[in-house]
Amino acid sequence: MIHQYKNNGYNIVLDVNSGSVHVVDEIVYDIIPLFQDNTVETIKDMLSDKYSAENIEEACGEIQALKDDGVLFTDDIYETCIEQFTEQKAKDNIVKAMCLHIAHDCNLACKYCFAEEGEYHGRRALMSAEVGKKALDFLVANSGMRRNLEVDFFGGEPLMNFDVVKEIVRYGRELEKTNDKKFRFTMTTNGVLLNDEILDFVNKECGNLVLSVDGRKEIHDKMRPFRNGTGSYDLIMPKFQKAAESRNQTDYYVRGTFTRNNLDFSKDVLDLADKGFKQISMEPVVADESEDYALRMEDLPEIYDEYDKLAVEMIKREREGRGFNFFHFMIDLTGGPCVYKRLSGCGCGTEYLAVTPWGDLYPCHQFVGHEEFIMGNVWEGIKSPDIRKGFNYSNVYTKDKCRDCFCKFYCSGGCAANAYNFNGDINEPYDIACRLQQKRVECAIMIKCALAE
Repeated sequence: MIHQYKNNGYNIVLDVNSGSVHVVDEIVYDIIPLFQDNTVETIKDMLSDKYSAENIEEACGEIQALKDDGVLFTDDIYETCIEQFTEQKAKDNIVKAMCLHIAHDCNLACKYCFAEEGEYHGRRALMSAEVGKKALDFLVANSGMRRNLEVDFFGGEPLMNFDVVKEIVRYGRELEKTNDKKFRFTMTTNGVLLNDEILDFVNKECGNLVLSVDGRKEIHDKMRPFRNGTGSYDLIMPKFQKAAESRNQTDYYVRGTFTRNNLDFSKDVLDLADKGFKQISMEPVVADESEDYALRMEDLPEIYDEYDKLAVEMIKREREGRGFNFFHFMIDLTGGPCVYKRLSGCGCGTEYLAVTPWGDLYPCHQFVGHEEFIMGNVWEGIKSPDIRKGFNYSNVYTKDKCRDCFCKFYCSGGCAANAYNFNGDINEPYDIACRLQQKRVECAIMIKCALAE
């Protein structure tokens, strides 16, 4: 499979199955879509009004050389082995990461919150230390030979239950000693309760820190207010800047959400960069079109333009020595995730599970509250293996939309929760998310090409 496109003056050709990227001249770019199904003589006739026969012959020779080298027009070797990967994964039943819903409560009233201000279609609750410890026990018991384990403290707002966070971390460090495991904790926070004591603890104990902020003050305050309607930006921004500096501008993200209220979201990304942040994520909102802030298909051209503008500005800043990382433009063209990860995605419902404050197990944090997806609990383990099986056998080859998509080995089939919430089927990807992911991958590859010059 070949995907070719033009961006920022570059003619880019991606050989999807090998991952090879080629920046080519105009003649090669024009010949490639004709090459497989036509002879050189036919191509000469087809392009005679644009190129000389000699130049066409030379370009065809270059394309044939790339094909012979196994970096163009390559075959898909993965579909034949996906069944083997899937069967082995089902046999192992390894869990390597958990999202602990420390608090089903929040001190903000973010308008787009999928968690309903922390309630998750249910009741407000704080996780007890007993449930949190039992979750770690479950993770250790189900992690097989895997040594490195991931635990996310999530909400709602997890700092509303900080004493329990500390107790769970202490317990985890004891488990490390007796089970030859290593926990990597992550904290996600809106920053309202963040202070020096908490920051010191997080910097010591958490490998990653996610700071929720939507960019410019007016945008943030509109979508992330307190329950009384006042904005939270002025309170959290100095704390976040201090947190980023205290972590030497690594092992954290400022993570925002853009909506229809700020389709010019590149300004929010750059505003965060101008405030000194080096690790930035800005996610498209996922919401039903009945919401006035939801993204719509007609918004896509404007959003595409914003990604293009952001990519060009990032190249400029990188060359000037003031670059920053943008999560959705981070791409590894030489290594990247293992083959199975590329085919099957984040591991929700199999390698990754979410735990409610009362100990129920769900496929991931975005499924919490959908009771048809309760998989079991931390005391009794997995009680609904069919749910797990459904996620285990979901991959880019079980999704019709993914089979012929150039992006499939980069997005791994997209978010299962979004697919279910919009289409009622984890194997039916959410269209807007697909379109945006395709654009981001194109921009990410272009940036790599530009910076390789």
